[in-house]
Amino acid sequence: MNPNYKKIYTDIINKKCPKDIKLFQKTLNKKELDSVDIIRLNDSIFGKKNADAIKFNQQHRAYSREAILFILDFQKKKKYNNSQLSREFKISRNTIAKWKKIYI
Repeated sequence: MNPNYKKIYTDIINKKCPKDIKLFQKTLNKKELDSVDIIRLNDSIFGKKNADAIKFNQQHRAYSREAILFILDFQKKKKYNNSQLSREFKISRNTIAKWKKIYI
């Protein structure tokens, strides 16, 4: 059973920054949140972390098939190369290349 991220983030927003709930409403109204939504919500609410925390968290991220396809589709729509996409989502270029071999 997956955590109810919509409920979790709604509660966090109501507690931490209730006046900003409208900024997050579009994302929270989605039927289901994917990992990209969760990462963006987390960064928006809590801000950016220091370099050590980012490096540690990056090593422990996992992406669903849907999230990977979303990221690759995002790259195609924006006409990003692998370097630009890696900076946008904080994913290594090697990971993106591996995903392309698997999913495209």
